[in-house]
Amino acid sequence: MTRLLAFLIALAVSPVLAEKITPERITALPAAEQAAWKTYLNRSQTNAAADAAALQAELIAKKWTNAVRAPSGGDFNLPAKMDDIYYGRAEAKQLADTLLSFQTPTGGWSKHTDYGKGPRRTGIQWTSQNEPGQKAHYVATFDNHATTEELYFLAAVGNATKREDCKVAFIKGLNFILAAQFPNGGWPQVYPLEGAYHDDITFNDDAMTRILELLHAIKQNEPYYAFLSESQRRKAIAALEAGLRCVLQAQIIQDGKKTAWCAQYDALAIQPAAARTMEPATLSGLESAHLLHFLMTITNPTPEIVAAIEGGLSWLERTKISGLTKSKLDGKTVYASNPDSTEVYWSRFYNLTNNQPVFPGRDGIVYSTYAEMAARNQVGYDYMTTLPGSILNNGQKKWRKMLAGSKKK
Repeated sequence: MTRLLAFLIALAVSPVLAEKITPERITALPAAEQAAWKTYLNRSQTNAAADAAALQAELIAKKWTNAVRAPSGGDFNLPAKMDDIYYGRAEAKQLADTLLSFQTPTGGWSKHTDYGKGPRRTGIQWTSQNEPGQKAHYVATFDNHATTEELYFLAAVGNATKREDCKVAFIKGLNFILAAQFPNGGWPQVYPLEGAYHDDITFNDDAMTRILELLHAIKQNEPYYAFLSESQRRKAIAALEAGLRCVLQAQIIQDGKKTAWCAQYDALAIQPAAARTMEPATLSGLESAHLLHFLMTITNPTPEIVAAIEGGLSWLERTKISGLTKSKLDGKTVYASNPDSTEVYWSRFYNLTNNQPVFPGRDGIVYSTYAEMAARNQVGYDYMTTLPGSILNNGQKKWRKMLAGSKKK
């Protein structure tokens, strides 16, 4: 494939660049929508100022010029296979102390923070993602499971230990989620807003899906959240319902058929948007599968949600990639043609109009094959996945059984 052809493919899959939410863009909206968006933007700016002021007050007290960067680490994930006994142990209590110390004044958490270094001390940033004195970056985010994962953990510890501080922090985090929700029901990657693709409605890395899962757990009266008041539950349920309406609106329609979802959307237009160089506006195999998995957990789904799931499952069926075998060559992942292979894959990126797999590189070129992209680029994550298979098969069977049961009632 020539580089000219690759460039033309790139143009076809990246029609919209990420745009910051600004007062000027809001004034271009229908008059009935402007007030809610102006209120949202003002709230975001107020919360950003509150986070900055809190850190500045600490620096003044310590007579420091600049803060200290938070310790950088991997993503925070809930400990695997831990039960309520674990969450009552000293180890979990200590980790809870650290999480509480890194909660921002407005209620969220950053990503890539090394909680193993212990609690945040006065004068340390809440984020490791920007150098002290530079523009704040990822102060609080839903990226890489941040914020939602910390809230799950604190709810579990609060349930096991009855610690009031964990419950208070959870409520603060829930209010952060409510404040971050756009008037149209979506959520940005970063809040308070910081511009560019961070302002987009974000399904990438399951950011919005994880929020919906948490709100759904609250709606289902799971015991971890029994401490919430009825008013708080109602607000969580209202946010969930608004989020689901956004999900339905964001599903891409092709020739009258519901298909899948993109990794990110322009927040004001709810239109597919590009993010980083290797993340053009495309349909997402992995994020769509995870979103479908969540939607299939909703009991007594509305006809609209059922139709969205049916469309998504049909799309997964149509976009299967077979005849490949995954292996390693010189330490690099390769997908070799093999007609006898029983492996079934889905691409992380699909063309918005023809559903062809595409492979964007860090060089800004979108390639039609994985091999061509990998030959010219550093590969930072998996471009192919088998995970949708379990959702298309076992997940679908379980869902249809649940659906049939709900119709009999």
